[in-house]
Amino acid sequence: MIQRILLGEKDIKVTLERLACQLVENHGDFKNTVLIGIQPRGTIVADRIKAILSESYGLSDVELGYLDITFFRDDFRRREDPIEANKTMIDFLVEGKNVVFIDDVLFSGRTVRAALTAIQSFGRPENVELLVLVDRRFSRSLPIQPDYSGRKVDAYLEEKVVLKWREYDDIDGVYFELKND
Repeated sequence: MIQRILLGEKDIKVTLERLACQLVENHGDFKNTVLIGIQPRGTIVADRIKAILSESYGLSDVELGYLDITFFRDDFRRREDPIEANKTMIDFLVEGKNVVFIDDVLFSGRTVRAALTAIQSFGRPENVELLVLVDRRFSRSLPIQPDYSGRKVDAYLEEKVVLKWREYDDIDGVYFELKND
């Protein structure tokens, strides 16, 4: 397997700070904006973005929730392995709010499509945006594009983008992997 680092720990920190800055530019005081981390690993990105908004911009009252989309996916019945759902933790309505979905990697677009369906249980948002750390541009099955992306990667189906987070893997990093035959 050939592995190349795309973003190291310092690069991830700088990228998340830039994404948080873009959110502040577009949403100001966040009075009408909520952040929704898509389970499971989008929640790590969402937690870090919220921490930057609080520490660097003094926005400590930004609402943050976590959304599980497991049973809203169009492929959940097609899997042979049992599915483990995550917890949805949204203790606010999204009715009339600007919702920013946050995920780690945008691949086919199916996760985001499922999130759009799942969020309707919490009200009808005024507007929905998408923030991703990594945008795999050549892998889309649906016409879904991010509003904010940290890094764009031209990866084909046989190529893999692997994210490691210190919360799970003891290190932060984004890697590009290609199986060599």
